[in-house]
Amino acid sequence: MKMLSRSTISAGRLLCLTGHLKPCPTSIRSITSQSKVISICDGTMHYVDTEKHPERAVIFLHGNPTSSFLWRRIIPHVQDVSRCLAPDLIGMGRSSKVTGSMYTFEDHFKYLSKWFDSIDLPEKLNLVVHDWGSGLGFHWANLHRGRVASITHMESLVSPLKSWDEFPEGGRKIFQAMRSPAGEELVLKKNIFVERILPSSVIRKLDEEEMTSYLDPFKEPGEDRLPTLTWPREIPIESDGPANVVQFAKSWKSWLEQSSDLPKLYINAHPGFFSSFIKQITKDWPNHRVVEVKGHHFLQEDSPDEIGRALRDFLKKDVFN
Repeated sequence: MKMLSRSTISAGRLLCLTGHLKPCPTSIRSITSQSKVISICDGTMHYVDTEKHPERAVIFLHGNPTSSFLWRRIIPHVQDVSRCLAPDLIGMGRSSKVTGSMYTFEDHFKYLSKWFDSIDLPEKLNLVVHDWGSGLGFHWANLHRGRVASITHMESLVSPLKSWDEFPEGGRKIFQAMRSPAGEELVLKKNIFVERILPSSVIRKLDEEEMTSYLDPFKEPGEDRLPTLTWPREIPIESDGPANVVQFAKSWKSWLEQSSDLPKLYINAHPGFFSSFIKQITKDWPNHRVVEVKGHHFLQEDSPDEIGRALRDFLKKDVFN
């Protein structure tokens, strides 16, 4: 795969996840990395790469509607002990849109899998996953069990839901609406996922520049926002589908609840969004450490230092020792 470009992100400055280079909020500091773009299939994928300590690799996978920008305050906590990489999923962040793609789970997995294959990585990888990044990460790990050194997960898709009754009541109606014909109006026109759901799922108030970083990839109405519409429609609910993602989730759940040789860290958000469901599903998982931090669904925006310290401690004591 052809490497297209690279530019330095240094302390006090980060490339915002848009099609342009912009200064980011001055509070974002301490991450020293390379911003890279690589051609994958018929698109391009952007990713952050700290490069140093290449004998180890921690892969940070975001979900909907975010990007590698989500990890900007967490990566600095571990970049001195491992190479850190954070891709933008196809059609999201600074990765390209793909004409004709519906951005389904399998579409995203195709591009992400090829990204894994195209980057010079060590044999064993440490996955740090959130939201749909967890679904993609769990699925990749399940298919490549011998390559996974550890998994750290938060607000994660640990299992399919049996029915909508298991979906958090506070978000049930809007997510059902996005899976209905009304979803096009809500998301493709009104941009509800980025403009309303994202900021309301963070305890603190995101500042203007932070919101701009999340809004820019989806500022044009219509197909540019399609990834943020398709993701809610891919949530695996046994009574409502989609059948393929339900089966994938059943498979990775079955593996993870038996994976005694795999160190796992769960960052539990309090109060969180899926926290109660995740705790119930994972309470008997083997080799599974739990740390609680303050946060709603996008806990990285509320407790980045606490997450970063917990991740560093877990990697140094349970994985890199």
